[in-house]
Amino acid sequence: MDGSVKIGETLLYFIPAIIVAGAIYLLIKKYLDNDYKVRLLELKRAIHKETIPLRFQAYERICLFLERISPNNLMVRVNRPGMSARELQSELLQTIRAEYEHNITQQVYVSSQAWDLVKNAREELIRIINTAAATIGENAGGIELSKAVFEIILKNEKLPTQRALDFIKNESRQLL
Repeated sequence: MDGSVKIGETLLYFIPAIIVAGAIYLLIKKYLDNDYKVRLLELKRAIHKETIPLRFQAYERICLFLERISPNNLMVRVNRPGMSARELQSELLQTIRAEYEHNITQQVYVSSQAWDLVKNAREELIRIINTAAATIGENAGGIELSKAVFEIILKNEKLPTQRALDFIKNESRQLL
């Protein structure tokens, strides 16, 4: 009996100590988890503070790109008096590709859907120019190509660049 009394007395000392140790462990774990969450939130805020201006700049550059390749602006900027349709077609396509290559890194900062619309706008505009060039004669001038491009555009509801631009504007507003 002496042995079982000693074991019982020993357990009376260790059970409260184990309970206290468990409670301390749970409190420390809860504190460390909360501290981790607070630090993670602070890190996310710091990253957000740094990336938001970069994302807005990307949206601005993409809007500028879409405006620069819109047919109205592109024709005025590229078309020179006396250009043949083939020369104008070549210049238009070259300008669109150069503008795209200049802004291709902006895809890092926008959604995949937004970038897909930008790419589709570029591809659609190239298709429109090539289609217009195929409908006019070999010896046509740049003016005839311009007219043919605008005739195709008038048949569409909305310019592909305008659809992409509208989406980009809406997406950029969601950053606020």
